[in-house]
Amino acid sequence: MEKKEKVLGQIKVEREIFEKNGKSYYSYFIKGTIRGKDVRILVTPPDKGGFTVLDIVFGNDMQADLVTNPYEIKDENTGNVIKGNTYAVKSVDENGEVYECTIKPFRNSDKMLLNMLMR
Repeated sequence: MEKKEKVLGQIKVEREIFEKNGKSYYSYFIKGTIRGKDVRILVTPPDKGGFTVLDIVFGNDMQADLVTNPYEIKDENTGNVIKGNTYAVKSVDENGEVYECTIKPFRNSDKMLLNMLMR
């Protein structure tokens, strides 16, 4: 199957440092405006080890491009087609090397907000 990737240059994934129990961590989010309301959509890697991958993708930057990969799945029993997107963060270094990490919305409410923002 051909990968149809769309880089959403106007939408960035950002990160900021927060402290918990005396240690520093990054939180990852997308800022946007939906129906005139500013929103902050939390995103996370698919598993705990993905935070190391995100650190590599971001490098020294505090933002990177959001990438969508559309998909379609056909239910063989009903014939219904389910459509959606998977998401990733992508950066390119000074040598043209591409770095990418899959991300997902943190909570169900973040998923709903991301779907609204993508319309």
